[in-house]
Amino acid sequence: MDNSLGYMFEAGFFGTRAPLFMDLVTLIVALLPFLVALAISFARNKHYGVHSYLQIIIFAFSVIVLTYFEYGVRVGGGFAAFMQESGVSYSYALIVLVTHIIIAVITVVLWATAIFRAKKLLQLGVHRKMGLITFAGVVLTSITGIWVYFLMFVY
Repeated sequence: MDNSLGYMFEAGFFGTRAPLFMDLVTLIVALLPFLVALAISFARNKHYGVHSYLQIIIFAFSVIVLTYFEYGVRVGGGFAAFMQESGVSYSYALIVLVTHIIIAVITVVLWATAIFRAKKLLQLGVHRKMGLITFAGVVLTSITGIWVYFLMFVY
């Protein structure tokens, strides 16, 4: 492991078994639906430029956080390593994790499409609907991500 990134595996701030990077990512994932809702509120109030910039910034930040998370998981030994101290059935937690990953991947693809094809989707009249579906995916990703955190580090 890169010693300069050793801080990632120090004790987190939620008081669980989770390392710092997991607590940080979980906090961001928990806040994500509220940030996206804020960006959507600008579109509802016809501030489309602010909506657009916020969506791009939040999406880019989310991709950076996801990359940071993936690095931490890989260096930390993967899902199996983090599950070692959990009192939850490995197979149950794996099902929840796979569900979370499926929802998250679909959401990221929809979100990227809604952002990068916004003008075309607006012309077709589907941008708003796609945005609302994406928002639902962000909420479900957040809920299932927090669920996985609890299964690995709280129970």
